[in-house]
Parts: sequence; structure tokens; C-alpha cells
Amino acid sequence: MSYLVVFTQEKNGYFSASVPALPGCFSQGKNLKEVKKNIREAIELYLEDEEQIETPQFEMQIVG
Repeated sequence: MSYLVVFTQEKNGYFSASVPALPGCFSQGKNLKEVKKNIREAIELYLEDEEQIETPQFEMQIVG
């Protein structure tokens, strides 16, 4: 299963990420590497909570 992840660089230099297909699934990080790691974990936890555990494939798009 794959999800579109939208990345945005914030004014303070941090990055945020959201998954439009998973309402409320957001994360942030100091850099792209950190936010990618954080959003993967957020997706896994979201799916675990929904009892749909799968290893997601990621499509990433940087917006900003």
C-alpha cells in the first residue's frame, strides 16, 4: 500500500509532513531526513491503530 506524503518547509526551517489519505496523520522534523523517519512512524502507528498493519510504500512530494 502506498500513500502520498506532502512535505512543507516551515518559516522556522523545520519540515512538516501530512498524509491526506489518513486524516490527522502529521509529523515534523528538523530536516527532511528526520521528518521522513517521523512520518513513516506516524503512518505505521496510524495503521496499527486502525488494525491495518502493512509495510507502506511511500511516494513523497516536497511543497514549499
